[in-house]
Amino acid sequence: MTRKQFPFSALLGQEAMQTALLVNAVDPGIGGVLIRGQKGTGKSTAARALADLLPQIRTVVDCPYHCAPDQPDEMHDGCRQRHTAGEDLLFNTEATPFIDLPLSAGEDRLVGTLHLGKTLETGQRHFEPGLLASANRGILYVDEVNLLPDHLVDLLLDVSASGTNIVEREGLRVVHPARFILIGTMNPEEGELRPQFLDRFGLCVTVSGMTDADLRRNIVLRRLAFDQDPDAFCATWQDAEQALAVQIDKARQRLWQVTIPDQVLDRAVALASAARVQGHRADLALVRTARALAALLDRTSVSLHDLAEAARYVLPHRLGRQAGAISEEGSNLIEELLAEHLPFNPKHEASAPAVEEDLFYLDDSIEFPGSAAAGGSLFAHLKKKLKIASSPPKKPST
Repeated sequence: MTRKQFPFSALLGQEAMQTALLVNAVDPGIGGVLIRGQKGTGKSTAARALADLLPQIRTVVDCPYHCAPDQPDEMHDGCRQRHTAGEDLLFNTEATPFIDLPLSAGEDRLVGTLHLGKTLETGQRHFEPGLLASANRGILYVDEVNLLPDHLVDLLLDVSASGTNIVEREGLRVVHPARFILIGTMNPEEGELRPQFLDRFGLCVTVSGMTDADLRRNIVLRRLAFDQDPDAFCATWQDAEQALAVQIDKARQRLWQVTIPDQVLDRAVALASAARVQGHRADLALVRTARALAALLDRTSVSLHDLAEAARYVLPHRLGRQAGAISEEGSNLIEELLAEHLPFNPKHEASAPAVEEDLFYLDDSIEFPGSAAAGGSLFAHLKKKLKIASSPPKKPST
């Protein structure tokens, strides 16, 4: 059963959430994103729409782990042995996997287990891959992640960080790659994640319903148009979707060529230290997120402004509870830290970017009120460069 997904570029008023998803698409090593918010704010819609923007992947035929035929270092043992033996591996081209982890899934379904039927039939142990295998090189989406049992959340985050799933069952030991973009969504009204789990997510963004009447009206109109004729609605956004997909692909290709000036690295470390975060995950997430953002903005070097934007996603869920984490108070604290540790003066910038044009370019095409809103700078750049309009083109005539 397949159905059309609401286009990513047609979402309204959630640029912060979209930006967090896009930078993870460019660099999955950031560590995934946790999207917190009220029900009905487009969390699931955005996560599912992201998959349609990602490029198709080449996978070895009949490989349950979606191994790439030309990347032996990232293959599981079976494919690697065949590659090392000189076998010409046949491959398919398929869409980036999008795997939904249901709340009802148990540990065996998640990590994989012994296939009893084949084991009894052949007398040899056979492994049945789980959802982590299916998600390799794709997206693993966990709705209501705060309602998952703690041991599954811990296991999930461990695999996400290491990129490898190790399963030991009844004398069987299997190791396979499990590199994926982790997207978790939750409604805080249903309970919070424990602090040690929050820290394992690279980014965190909080979304809420729009208060602007015109914006709410347009959201309703777009959804009604999509529900009435999904094919026609998606056709009107096809060019915008294609342009955004190309931008993601190019950002992935240029990611490792984006330089990180020493002063940006020093400021990132100072910022994480001033925020009194535990460990060093925040430092690394700050730098990787800023680099991915710079790649999406077509920059060759990370700027302090990229670092400031990254901090708004990396730090909120890592501040101590006493500081008002993931709240308006916590957001205010982050802005105070940025003002203190990231003085925005051209002489501090390694590449002296065109701040007025690239970062604070806001006109009538911007659909999120407020120039300081997280994500606004990226979408200002994308809408200016890719000509993504604030309203979809007219329905094509038949």
